[in-house]
Amino acid sequence: MTFRRLLPTDIIVIGYSVGMALLLLIVGRPLPGYVDELAFYGLMAALPFAVARFVDPSRGRLMALVRYAYPVLLFTFFYKMTGGTIFLLHEGWFDGRITEFEKALFGVNPTMYIDRLLPAVWFTEAVMFCYFCYYFMIPGFTLYAFFRKDYEILKRGISAICLTFFVSYPLFFLYPVQGPRWHFAEEYTHAVEGPVFRELVNIVIENGAVRGGCVPSTHVAVALVILLFCFRHYRRLGWLLLPINIGLAIGTVWGRFHYVSDVVVGVAIAVACTVVVWKWYDRWDPVGRKQNSTSKVPVSHAA
Repeated sequence: MTFRRLLPTDIIVIGYSVGMALLLLIVGRPLPGYVDELAFYGLMAALPFAVARFVDPSRGRLMALVRYAYPVLLFTFFYKMTGGTIFLLHEGWFDGRITEFEKALFGVNPTMYIDRLLPAVWFTEAVMFCYFCYYFMIPGFTLYAFFRKDYEILKRGISAICLTFFVSYPLFFLYPVQGPRWHFAEEYTHAVEGPVFRELVNIVIENGAVRGGCVPSTHVAVALVILLFCFRHYRRLGWLLLPINIGLAIGTVWGRFHYVSDVVVGVAIAVACTVVVWKWYDRWDPVGRKQNSTSKVPVSHAA
């Protein structure tokens, strides 16, 4: 049966898609305004069954790549769909609550404190380079594990990334936040400028970002998941990514994309989702567990 061929990654994709479709049917009003989202989530709920039925990883490496890593091609579309549900439950932004909390905690809003330090072009370029690297982390990790034939690491990594995204996305409409670049737009006195990587990041943000969806920072969360997997299985690669991850986290705040709180929540979700996958993946994938128990090839190793 096709159901028995489902991987944990498939179950996560199906669960999130079905959950979102049901939520929209229950609370989405007016319902005709969510036709595109309902159609998308319906298609995404069916897609894993089709992949499990027709894509056999034993028939070649290309088939294995598609079977294990197809969600990588879907993340952008799932993200874009969140833009239509930002105000599913609430009618306004919650930025004021975060800024009040952070000002009480730090004595100043971090984004406004950074504004006093600008321009600092060299530092901006450094953290924007790290921020821009995020866009290569998921495909990079996927291809690195794939070409090493570490399929079990790949399956677990993609599952953790999926879980991290799909835990994060509902928070976008549960706690809608547009981010400091919008909330403080009239109060900034300096521009965040850089000749290369700042401009590249701006191009991506202007053409692909959703207004809202700031809590949590999925950039920080997913980058941390990849970092944790690399430290567990590819130690040298993990050390290479560590300063990039630190720069990325700083860059989300420095670039006015996120509040400090968004970063902290992203870190918490990443750690929780990674631990869940490490601890319970085999319980979700009994077929893979059986294969691993009879295989002489280790499923993980440090490199």
